[in-house]
Amino acid sequence: MAVTLPEAVLSQYERFSLYNSPYPAHDGGCAIDCYPGTLVDGRTTAAPSPVAGTVRETQTVRAPPKPYAPDHDHLILLEPADSGPFAGLTIRVLHVEPSVAAGDHVDRGDSLGRLVRAGFFAPWVDNHLHVGFRGPDQNPYRASGSLPIELGVPVRPLEWDGTGRVVSTGETYAVLDAPTHPDPGAEFVGVRADGGGVLDGGLPHYDGGGLLEQSGSTERDGSSATVVSLNGDRLGVADGRTIAWDDVTVTADGEPITGLSLFCARDGDFGAKLICPERSFARGERVRVRVRSSGAI
Repeated sequence: MAVTLPEAVLSQYERFSLYNSPYPAHDGGCAIDCYPGTLVDGRTTAAPSPVAGTVRETQTVRAPPKPYAPDHDHLILLEPADSGPFAGLTIRVLHVEPSVAAGDHVDRGDSLGRLVRAGFFAPWVDNHLHVGFRGPDQNPYRASGSLPIELGVPVRPLEWDGTGRVVSTGETYAVLDAPTHPDPGAEFVGVRADGGGVLDGGLPHYDGGGLLEQSGSTERDGSSATVVSLNGDRLGVADGRTIAWDDVTVTADGEPITGLSLFCARDGDFGAKLICPERSFARGERVRVRVRSSGAI
C-alpha cells in the first residue's frame, strides 16, 4: 500500500524530498521532508499541518546528539478526518516543537508549532517537517516502517550541465544559479538525470537516492536495474525509483566536496546546492561540478 500526496498537500511547501536524508525512516521513499517558505530571522519556523484532523498525541523523543542541535526532538501524531483521502491512517510529524495538544483539531495549513533543529539531520539541512504515514495495524512510534509515498503532482525535470555561479553560501554549503526555475511558484522542478527522471537525495553523502518522474530511455546494467547518470557521469543503479549510489565523489572545479543536495522545489531560488563544509566559495564564483569514481580521485 502506498499513500499519494495530492497537490493540495504539497503546494503548501516550497520544497520537498523523499530521499534527501540520512534518517532510515526515508528508506525506499517511505517518508517525506516538507520545507515551508516562511522565514523568520533567516530560519524557516512556520510548521503548516499537511492534513486536517485531530491531534492524537505529542511527545518528546530522543535524538542523536549533535553540536548544532539538542539531544531531543518532538513527535506529533495526527488522526486525519474520517472522510478524507488519509482516513484510517496515522500521520507522524517530527522536527516541530508543538503548540497543539491531544484532542486539538487542526485544518490543513494550520501551524502545528515551531520548526526546530534536530540531530536527525545534517547541519546544511534547512528546517522542515518530517512526515510519515502508518496503517491502522502499524506501530506509530517506531522510527521506520511508514508506508511508501507517491507524489500527486508532476515534477518537471530540468537539464543542468553541471556549471553555475555561486549566488549564496553558508558555513557548510553553496548554492548555484543553475539550473534556473523557469516559472517559480507554478510547478515543482528538479535536476534531470541523463536518461530521464528527477534526481532526489544526498549524492553521495547519504546511502542512496531516488529517481522520480521516470520517463524516456534508460540504460540497463545487464539486469532489470536502471543505470543512472548525470552529464555522462555514472551515479549508481536504480531498482524501481530507489538509487544505490556507486562509490563516487562529487568534485567542484576538480576538487572533492562532500556532495550534492538534490530535491524538488517550486521557489525561484532553486539551484544546485553544493555540500562543502571543507571548502568555501565566493559569491559570483563560477563552478563546474562533476561526479567521479572515488578510485579515480
